[in-house]
Amino acid sequence: MKKVALVICLLVASLAAKAQFEQGKWIINPSLTGLDFSYSKDNKVKFGIAAKAGTFLVDGVALMVEAGADWSKPVDAYTLGTGVRYYFNSTGVYLGGGLDLNRFRWKGGEHLTEWGLGIEAGYAYFLSRTVTVEPAVYYKWRFNDSDLSKFGVKIGFGFYF
Repeated sequence: MKKVALVICLLVASLAAKAQFEQGKWIINPSLTGLDFSYSKDNKVKFGIAAKAGTFLVDGVALMVEAGADWSKPVDAYTLGTGVRYYFNSTGVYLGGGLDLNRFRWKGGEHLTEWGLGIEAGYAYFLSRTVTVEPAVYYKWRFNDSDLSKFGVKIGFGFYF
């Protein structure tokens, strides 16, 4: 009996999750906790903040825009970007990718503007009907300076409405 109740609860939860990935819905995905732990050649470890927002163009496919900042020493980085996120069925598992522009400023006043591609894979775990915790792994590849490319793990929150 417990197994039947569990299956029914999971079915209801997956139906509620699918409703959040429908065309016309909006998503806001801040990483306001400052947990954007990543590793690259220049910055061994860093913490930053970022936020994404978007809308679902069709069921399961969201067009996203991104803004972020990182004030780690010796380099500050500011990011603007756009991309697409694809949700697999109603499971909450997603893959995303996009193009971004980074502005790097070093402590000595030197600066660099760099384009890149990013990919990410994550999971939207629903805490309620509209709020999620979204752990993800990502890789950001820089076109001109591969030393600025980075691999990381982040935890964000999603608000679907």
